Amino acid sequence: MSSKPVVLIAEELSPATVDALGPDFEIRHCNGADRAELIPAIADVDAILVRSATKVDAEAIAAAGKLRVVARAGVGLDNVDVSAATKAGVMVVNAPTSNIVTAAELACGLLVATARNIPQANTALKNGEWKRSKYTGVELSEKTLGVVGLGRIGVLVAQRMSAFGMKIVAYDPYVQPARAAQMGVKLLALDELLEVADFITVHLPKTPETLGLIGDEALHKVKPSVRIVNAARGGIVDEAALYSAIKEGRVAGAGLDVYAKEPCTDSPLFELDQVVCTPHLGASTDEAQEKAGIAVAKSVRLALAGELVPDAVNVQGGVIAEDVKPGLPLAEKLGRIFTALAGEVAARLDVEVYGEITQHDVKVLELSALKGVFEDVVDETVSYVNAPLFAQERGVEVRLTTSSESPDHRNMVTVRGTLSDGQEVSVSGTLAGPKHLQKIVAVGDYDVDLALADHMVVLRYEDRPGVVGTVGRILGEAGLNIAGMQVSRAEEGGEALVVLTVDDTLPAPVLAEIAEEIGATSARSVNLI
Repeated sequence: MSSKPVVLIAEELSPATVDALGPDFEIRHCNGADRAELIPAIADVDAILVRSATKVDAEAIAAAGKLRVVARAGVGLDNVDVSAATKAGVMVVNAPTSNIVTAAELACGLLVATARNIPQANTALKNGEWKRSKYTGVELSEKTLGVVGLGRIGVLVAQRMSAFGMKIVAYDPYVQPARAAQMGVKLLALDELLEVADFITVHLPKTPETLGLIGDEALHKVKPSVRIVNAARGGIVDEAALYSAIKEGRVAGAGLDVYAKEPCTDSPLFELDQVVCTPHLGASTDEAQEKAGIAVAKSVRLALAGELVPDAVNVQGGVIAEDVKPGLPLAEKLGRIFTALAGEVAARLDVEVYGEITQHDVKVLELSALKGVFEDVVDETVSYVNAPLFAQERGVEVRLTTSSESPDHRNMVTVRGTLSDGQEVSVSGTLAGPKHLQKIVAVGDYDVDLALADHMVVLRYEDRPGVVGTVGRILGEAGLNIAGMQVSRAEEGGEALVVLTVDDTLPAPVLAEIAEEIGATSARSVNLI
């Protein structure tokens, strides 16, 4: 038998992937989409390489007694149970930058295609129809391109389309204006962008907050000549609202590569001549597939050699003290809560760790908090290694402070940020009991004591009778059940803060109704799934 580590390739990958692995491994192959073939094949391997068809779920991980690495040759990790892998001590890696150029180029292609009706004219001509006047288009030069989401792909699109002579504006609450100005991009509020853009291209992560962001209300604010491209995530552009807008002449056209439900082969949008559609081709180039395969092969080599893995998604790649490990998901969730409360990226971010845990190296808690801070900000997978890069790109100063003193809790983690206007936002949490129950214990200067949940609401308002009843009534009318609630105040009649946990995502209109009826000075919805 071979003494070499065994690497299972469960889907067809670029030949360059095997070359990048080199001669130090025993390479096996299987059809990962066939569960009956996958489960026995994974039993004694050290690493598995997959694309999107193989589901590396809890069952597969449990069946893999020797597994140390799951490598996804691509960006998305929907088919990998990262939580189950982490619990089993299995590293998950992907190729986060393998397709950014490819995705950006496709978005640019859809912009050009929608402007000049290229696919429609091509189809007509191949059907024997010479219709020059029907497919008259518009120039891109001197038009305004609105980039919704100025992450890596959004930046690449902005750079490329500026070469067409387009004026670039962008909406991204998590990018500092000075950073955008360096790229020649003017930041606008979303409503302003909708009003001035001749073309709109979407490059956001899909979150409860961005789902349906370009919906019916937004599409009543745009120019009737606007053309909209979505090559990011399905559902960010509301497809039903887009169909109505095009049919009613409120939107001139659209280019779509992604859909709310995929595969999508039957949509009313496909009936419209003004719509250019592709079947989620964002990562589908030979170059992107080769880059992805080579990247994960290199990660597998590093991981099996016990070295730091830059593209590790769930572990840092170094030794983490057992007492520190339970704090990782807590710190990450506190980072996500911070971002939801702040509504922007902080100019300075402090991760503070208190208590007995500080006798160990807790640098990984800073990384975990940073990972959470950017989880819902960028449209890429955030890892312990690239999170500091996202902070650096956005000009965020990050500091870790520790103290063995923790008067109220055995251990506590605080994520504290100073925003661009000088305002400070902070959230603190701890682990309680032998089961390490994750709890939120402070929001700013307000003490609370509430178990973390997938769906939370944080409200600030002037303390007065009846507010809690009003909140409960509105949630009840919306069919949302309150799982937990904590009210905190500094003094009677002053400002009060309430933290709610609810059983489902709070729709934006319901949150707005609550804020209006109670006169909230701040109303934020937090979703941790």
